[in-house]
Amino acid sequence: MLRRVLAALCAVPLLLLSDLPAAHAATTVTVYYQAPTSWSAANLHYAPTGGAWTTAPGVAMSPYSACAGWFVKQVDLGTATGLQLVFNNGSGTWDNNSGNNYSAGTGTITVSAGAVSSAVPCGSNGANTATVYYRTTWTTAYLHFAPSGGSWTPVPGVVMNEPACAGWVRRTVSLGTATTWAATFNDGAGTWDSNGGRNYPLGTGTSTVSGGVVTANAADPCAAAPPDTTAPSTPGGLTATAANTTVTLGWDASTDDVGVAGYRITRGSTVLSSSTTAYTDRGLAANTSYTYRVQALDAAGNLSAAASATVTTGSAAPAPAGGEMLGGDPRKDSIYFILTARFNDGDSTNNRGGSQHVKSGNAANDDPMFRGDFKGLVDKLDYIKGLGFSAVWITPVVLNRSDYDFHGYHGYDFYEVDPRLESDGASYQELIDSAHAKGLKIYQDVVFNHTSRWGANGLFTPTVYGVRDNQWSWYYSEKAAGKKYDPLAEDANGRTYNGDLWSSTAPAGNTCPNYGTPTGGKSPEGYTLYHCQWPSPTAKMFPSNLFHQCWIGNWEGEDARSCWLHEDLADLNTENAAVQDYLIGAYQKYIDMGVDGFRIDTAVHIPRVTWNRRFLPALQNHLTAKYGATKAKDFYIFGEVAAFVNDKWNRGSVNHSAQFFTWKERATYSSDDVTAAIEQFDYENNMGTGNQPTSTNAFLNGNTYHAPDHSKFSGMNIIDMRMHMNFGDASNAYHNGKDSDDSVNDATYNVVYVDSHDYGPNKSSVRYAEGTDAWAENMALMWTFRGIPTLYYGSEIEFKAGQRIDCGPTCPLETTGRAYYGGQIAGNVTASDYGVVSSATGQVATTLSKPLVKHLQRLNQIRRAVPALQMGQYSTEGVSGNMAYKRRYTANGVDSFALITVSNGATFSGIPNGTYVDAVTGDTRTVTGGSLTVDLNAKGNLRVYVLSTSATPAPGRIGSATTYLK
Repeated sequence: MLRRVLAALCAVPLLLLSDLPAAHAATTVTVYYQAPTSWSAANLHYAPTGGAWTTAPGVAMSPYSACAGWFVKQVDLGTATGLQLVFNNGSGTWDNNSGNNYSAGTGTITVSAGAVSSAVPCGSNGANTATVYYRTTWTTAYLHFAPSGGSWTPVPGVVMNEPACAGWVRRTVSLGTATTWAATFNDGAGTWDSNGGRNYPLGTGTSTVSGGVVTANAADPCAAAPPDTTAPSTPGGLTATAANTTVTLGWDASTDDVGVAGYRITRGSTVLSSSTTAYTDRGLAANTSYTYRVQALDAAGNLSAAASATVTTGSAAPAPAGGEMLGGDPRKDSIYFILTARFNDGDSTNNRGGSQHVKSGNAANDDPMFRGDFKGLVDKLDYIKGLGFSAVWITPVVLNRSDYDFHGYHGYDFYEVDPRLESDGASYQELIDSAHAKGLKIYQDVVFNHTSRWGANGLFTPTVYGVRDNQWSWYYSEKAAGKKYDPLAEDANGRTYNGDLWSSTAPAGNTCPNYGTPTGGKSPEGYTLYHCQWPSPTAKMFPSNLFHQCWIGNWEGEDARSCWLHEDLADLNTENAAVQDYLIGAYQKYIDMGVDGFRIDTAVHIPRVTWNRRFLPALQNHLTAKYGATKAKDFYIFGEVAAFVNDKWNRGSVNHSAQFFTWKERATYSSDDVTAAIEQFDYENNMGTGNQPTSTNAFLNGNTYHAPDHSKFSGMNIIDMRMHMNFGDASNAYHNGKDSDDSVNDATYNVVYVDSHDYGPNKSSVRYAEGTDAWAENMALMWTFRGIPTLYYGSEIEFKAGQRIDCGPTCPLETTGRAYYGGQIAGNVTASDYGVVSSATGQVATTLSKPLVKHLQRLNQIRRAVPALQMGQYSTEGVSGNMAYKRRYTANGVDSFALITVSNGATFSGIPNGTYVDAVTGDTRTVTGGSLTVDLNAKGNLRVYVLSTSATPAPGRIGSATTYLK
């Protein structure tokens, strides 16, 4: 709210004015009102003390000829000695003193900027007045003054709100009988220009104050260039070009003869966006005619006449970008998960610290947040393969925009790759191609739920309030026509261009209340904060059809799918067709580049019915068109359904449990996606945990493998959140995982990890720190139990064990679980096979020699050699032992059967007779009575007895003994 001030001017004789009646009665009042500059008329709505209010909107006031911008009205109060009063413009806009009404007695009443006084504005009939123009960058300026021999106005003075031109503010005051006066200026929020403590000496007539210099009897500084109220010129040369289902608009901006703040672009009756020189409209219907209109829009909201163009979309799909996924069953792989920007620096020229570089402490460590890149990853693909991994999960690659966006989850342009990750010779396409050449898959982290706080380029970007005054000029970039956000172009303080995001006047169509008025709060620097200065869900800065407008209140409630998670994550209305088209079009691009799968961030915050009805079928259809139906199924999609509890169902809410998202819908819902989302939530919530579908796809039938039934599979696999949460101890994770498997469509496809870039087990905020033996045991379990083992970068050497995983910019990255890893793998490494390093020099050789690394390499070798460990169903029937199970895979000419026990001994009864060979020790057993007993008592050690079948002989001992596998 604007600070309210008293406009107490020096008293002057009350002379008869041409605007007023000839005489005053004792019970009359003369009301002077300074209206907002946007009002062309004013009405006085009042009630005498003890009397009734006038009929709204009240009585019309007359323009006050002695003082521009003022209105006057004399009213008779009868016997009353005071009144309540408010004002309006006759068209529904009111000034009611923030709901408190104005109160006054009889005589003269002057209302200006929320303050009530009894001085006639601009003197008697305009005589003996003074006008001062003040040059400033303040949003609002106040004049604090005293006529010679008179009193100073109450602090902060009177608001300078009379019409002026850009860079200037103006105020006319009455001096009474004085001919000189003293003045100072301030912004109403504590910042003063008091001329070095000497005040400004002023006289009658017009004065200007600029840069500390007073010019007496000055010419009107705005007379030479009055505000241009004419509409901008119509953009010239409008073109609309269709490329399949994408339309690109372009136009000539050079014909505009006034300052243009932007352009209003419409498709039919739909307002699309504002842009500077071009606009791209994606995801349109094929073979359809569209008419576009473009109008120049100036800072005052004036629109030019429209330039129009009509175009017809095509039907052919975009040509593939040149890559193909490797294909193959994803369960054959193990996954290495990295934060690309923190893994390895291959090109220092794209390093960027951002605006938080110093504050975070990163500068002191010479550790910019964007440090790793695709080139650094390409350089170390042999390290990853040498560990034994065959797939790499990387954080989001799309262009990000926020103060601290190295992680990739603040997407701004989903169609562009962030240039802070790319280099000459190491584009994203070249990374994919390089990984594929080494037999490594690329799993791309993708976000459907939210954008950056600045929205999504090409869909919607909010225009916030900003002003380049003496407080905020450091933050808001000076606007430059045609200039766009470029994360590589940082200034000395790490800030990037944001002139495309802000405006000191409300943009056309603004729905944010109180745009640009002070909130009463202060920034950490002590600067004035304003309404609509920062995007938020409740400020109505985003259109409700594209973005949700609330905060999550209940994380297991329906609002978890329709509200914001965090102030930096603008929640997309994924039930809107335009949003769906934008996202689908973006991620089809990366499919065409040849990525091998998607890890879906925050999947739980989008309704399952929306996934099943829109996103998953669209991706699968595109994959089928590119690869054919069979290979398309090899594209691996796994979702993050974050359930940070230890039970089977997330606090009893099926809609917020990971396994729920592996199933198709089993009811018919409304064709409207918003309605369908609520119907699905209510239907499944009412069905409850006891009435959810079950599956035997992960389980053997005794010792027999059976063909899985995926007819009810949604298309989305999951991260095994229950095992993750219980990995404080491997045995605990194992037993909890087993307990949930019948509720997952096929748990053999679960991604299994101990910790990640978000949390450790039991929602711990630190990286796993239970010791090397515990890590060895965890790995032995993950690499032999059902699911796809996944390791967060550096865990192979317990990198940053016990350190907090993330603290944003409040602490240096070097002290967190997101620290830079490149120093640990400096040097050269060559992998001759998965888990086999043929040469290594430098620090990477030391890293590769560590006991846990050797353990990991051998586990990867064993898993790759035994199909049952990759794709097999499992059973504990007839098995005694804490972490012991049997697994089998029988399909496609393979029959692989294995008996596994981790850390402790076990007995397997009722098993097929035959020859079993332990892949760890090479021990050979001939079973004739259907039973095999294993003696073992060593944490992290393992036995994998593989049955030699006619289809798949046992591979024998795999690899050499290590500290743990022996």
